[in-house]
Amino acid sequence: MHVPDGFLDLPTSVATAGVAVAGVGLALRGARRELDDAMAPLAGLTAVFIFAGQMINFPVGVGTSGHLIGGALAALLVGPWTATLCLTVVLTVQALLFSDGGITALGTNVVLLGLVAPWVAWGLWRLLRPAFRRVLPGRGGMMTLVFISGFGSVVAAALTFVVLYLAGGVVPLDPKALALAMVGWHALIGVGEGLITAFIVASVTKVRPDLVRALAGERATQQLQIRTEVTS
Repeated sequence: MHVPDGFLDLPTSVATAGVAVAGVGLALRGARRELDDAMAPLAGLTAVFIFAGQMINFPVGVGTSGHLIGGALAALLVGPWTATLCLTVVLTVQALLFSDGGITALGTNVVLLGLVAPWVAWGLWRLLRPAFRRVLPGRGGMMTLVFISGFGSVVAAALTFVVLYLAGGVVPLDPKALALAMVGWHALIGVGEGLITAFIVASVTKVRPDLVRALAGERATQQLQIRTEVTS
């Protein structure tokens, strides 16, 4: 999913850079509400894991491979604002030191992987979690929703790239063919993303559920219910 230099024209790259700067600026403010003494180390570990995970490719078809994006994982573990910061740091280091993604395309990559991916994952989680708690209560339903969030984040990022390329791609491509190729291959990558995200979130939840940001609201509700039952 890393976009290299030269894929998008200058106006589009400048526009995405502006969106990225604005998004990161908002994330710096929003992360203050998510990070505390317990969550800050987890945010660092999450960024390191995503950095390492993005270096490992897994095959998804003939001549095609994918890698972990990590947007859903970071959003569910440490919150969407902090996830944006984690992905931005990872993408910046990769672009500057490893030439993974282009310098002029850094803003585009931050938009795709640091804004779209984590926020779509977080939105899917928040939107669908109440229904899943009613229909599929328990650990199985929760992990199914984590998988959906991871899968959806990858497909959303792929669709966003299609829109950006149609707006400012340097080589004319058939819109339908581009969309089918991007969404088709990234749907397969999304399956891997969803499985990896579900496995890691399940592992952390089993050991330290208090460190999973996505469950913070549920923990508060459970604590309120316990206090109500005790006082009554």
